[in-house]
Amino acid sequence: MTAATEVVTASTGSTGGTEAFERLVGLLDYPMFVVTTKAQGTLAGCLVGFASQTSIRPPRFLVGLSKRNHTYRIARDADHLAVHVLSHRHRELAQLFGSQTGDDTDKFSHCGWHAGPEDMPILDDAIAWFVGKTLSRIDVGDHVGHLLEPIAGEAPDSADGLVELITFADVADLEPGHEA
Repeated sequence: MTAATEVVTASTGSTGGTEAFERLVGLLDYPMFVVTTKAQGTLAGCLVGFASQTSIRPPRFLVGLSKRNHTYRIARDADHLAVHVLSHRHRELAQLFGSQTGDDTDKFSHCGWHAGPEDMPILDDAIAWFVGKTLSRIDVGDHVGHLLEPIAGEAPDSADGLVELITFADVADLEPGHEA
């Protein structure tokens, strides 16, 4: 055990790494994304909090989809995923994709969208998005990581429009369509 770890353990009173980890990530306010896809004529999409850029050169992005999720079941047969960023003014869109399940609801009939690159559903109200080719799928526990190679997208020229991104704190009160 390092001195830094001893200080953290002593100051928090924690005896386990899992407890400290859960407290740590509970303090973070991650950006949220809406991920959409299409396979065999079926559209799917969900709100995702487990996502991150993983490489600069070559550019790579990892999206975690819950194994219980309708979108995950469609994504298993899809070659691409579309990753969308939303602003606060489109919280209702985040709510639609986060609190409804595609097992029961056609989410796309409740929002504006269009077919984008690789026929992926692109949400009209997204302030930025990209379509990524799925390079690999990695079982990471209760989620499956989809490693993406960006192939197309749209983003603003400056970060001005990205200041008001939907984050975990903005959607923490939503009842998920499926448990994780």
